Amino acid sequence: MGAEGYTRPTAAIRRLVRALDTAAHRRREGAFVAEGDKCVCDTFDAFGCRILIGRRQWLVAHHDMCARADAVYCADNADMERMSLLKSPRDVIAVYNIPDDTSLPDSMSMGLVVALDHIQDPGNLGTIIRMCDWMGVCDIIASKGTVDVFSPKVVQATMGSIARVRVHYTDLIPQLQRLSAAGVPIYGTDMDGESVYSAELPANAVIVMGNEGRGMSEDVRVCLTNSISIPPYPGDTSTAESLNVAVAASVIVAEWRRRMR
Repeated sequence: MGAEGYTRPTAAIRRLVRALDTAAHRRREGAFVAEGDKCVCDTFDAFGCRILIGRRQWLVAHHDMCARADAVYCADNADMERMSLLKSPRDVIAVYNIPDDTSLPDSMSMGLVVALDHIQDPGNLGTIIRMCDWMGVCDIIASKGTVDVFSPKVVQATMGSIARVRVHYTDLIPQLQRLSAAGVPIYGTDMDGESVYSAELPANAVIVMGNEGRGMSEDVRVCLTNSISIPPYPGDTSTAESLNVAVAASVIVAEWRRRMR
């Protein structure tokens, strides 16, 4: 028996946690994993906790969270090493229920929305979610080809922001067309677009960020009502070919928010 009378995780529990590293198992189980004290504490109230696994000291210090989890197990170092999906095992692992519906609702409250066209890198998606959380962007529209938001690497990269930013997977092109028809301007980044520092930036808008290597698809580009760019500084010298997509999104959203102030 472990802390507070909790037993050690069984082999079946350990296999379940490890299996949630793959999208197919996450879909089948309807569950995903969060690891580490900060990540688990920041997300615990946002998702139903199916399983909470922690080292003895962590469970004792967080008995209130243990009381709200469906099942709790006390793990030793060997258990955590077997289950962890990170390079260095942490003190706690939570298995959360994936929300029943992450698709876009029929009526979404507008404001500033970020749209992602086939973003593939988990670190980029996690960073964009974290940036949106900081900048007060509550909704992200993602193409169905975008990396799974519940991937352990994405969850870890958000540093808890996945609890506050909603990622809606949808058929991106029809969704952008619907928003454009409703009068919502659709902005996309383009090397030849107007500088973000001089362009008109309305309070209600969608900002589309393209794939890391290919940029926006042509079908998505057709949906744009405005093209913007981030000019290099100074403009008369040789620079990098492009910016990382998460960095570019951060620069653009930061300028948008600066104008809103």
